[in-house]
Amino acid sequence: MVSQDTRIAIAGGGMGGLTAAIALRKIAGVQATVFEQASKLGEVGAGVTVAPNAARVLERLGVLDRIRRVGAVPDGHGVYQNAMGGLVTDAAWEDSAKQYQNIGMYRPDLIDALAQEVDPETIRLGHRLASVETLGSGVRVEFENGADDVFDAVIGADGIHSVVRGAVGQFPEPVYSGYLVYRGVVDASRLPGDWRMISQVWMGNRRHFMCYPLQQRKLFNFVAGIPSDRPLNGVWSGPAEVSELAAEFAGADWDPKLQDFIGRIEHTFWWGLFDHEPLTNWSRGPITLLGDAAHTMLPHQGQGVNQAIEDSMALATFLAAADTVADIPEAFRRYTSVRMQRTAILQNGSRRAGAMFDAQYEFADLKKRDADLRVGRDFRRSAVFDYDAQKVAEQALNRFQGVPAV
Repeated sequence: MVSQDTRIAIAGGGMGGLTAAIALRKIAGVQATVFEQASKLGEVGAGVTVAPNAARVLERLGVLDRIRRVGAVPDGHGVYQNAMGGLVTDAAWEDSAKQYQNIGMYRPDLIDALAQEVDPETIRLGHRLASVETLGSGVRVEFENGADDVFDAVIGADGIHSVVRGAVGQFPEPVYSGYLVYRGVVDASRLPGDWRMISQVWMGNRRHFMCYPLQQRKLFNFVAGIPSDRPLNGVWSGPAEVSELAAEFAGADWDPKLQDFIGRIEHTFWWGLFDHEPLTNWSRGPITLLGDAAHTMLPHQGQGVNQAIEDSMALATFLAAADTVADIPEAFRRYTSVRMQRTAILQNGSRRAGAMFDAQYEFADLKKRDADLRVGRDFRRSAVFDYDAQKVAEQALNRFQGVPAV
């Protein structure tokens, strides 16, 4: 294990960066420094799902109980429905062992829960990264506020617009999906008393609407995917009128219950959906990537944050096996080799899920769409939710070190 004095910088204080800081301390014994461009830690006030594959990691990092206390576990399986609310199929919401369930999280609550496990003295706010440069020994980071420092290694958890990504020679072009989403939360007290405490998705007319509970069921998250050729011109999100959203799901072809839900929304904002093709490399020497910086994906499988959490555990596991600072580049290469295929599959799977929800391409055949959704439920449970990031990393580490399989 590298020395406790090893200096590692994490660019980005979002959910991925904070989880990485926790994992590096608890698994690899390294206290990383987190640099966040904003003046305070926080996220846009909308929801995210902590899936079983990430919950497994968070339990081992000692933060799952806190997350469960501030999140919301649904009453059971979610549902996929047609536009009028007719059941298409139920949705996976737990792993095969029924040990971990989906947890609906208000993003600010998740950030706060993670931040409580990170020494505030190691978080530098107001530091927007300007450049990353590999030196003969170490990596220099410079910030727009004029600060600079040299670290033994740098982890880029700085999102889709990652600066660190350029330092590993990756310059992907963002790919617009042709869709935008309206997002936000509704105070649950505004909903009918018998509103179902599960995830629900309505699908029809090349668009879909999803909602699920958050914050001990005090809030409901909503996400509505809408086809749009709106010229974004560099602006990918902004405030929206609720009437715009309501118009997209108006008329006799849509479930009155959904329309009633939308009628109770007070505020919303729009967000253009972009991803990028899988990268060809995540690391170069003592620099590596994590989360959206490495594998920006569309939200349709709810795996963006969860993959960043998996990344954090895998990275910490490989770093824990490094004996000296000189071994960090090899640890980063091993991490990259293990994580790239997993996330590339889910990047493509997220695109495919969006096509299913919105009946695009081959899924314009609704019989095929519905059949794929039913089959996908069990695949999602086994291939996504049952995945153990720490176990996979440890098995790979044994292979790299030539340890015979038991």
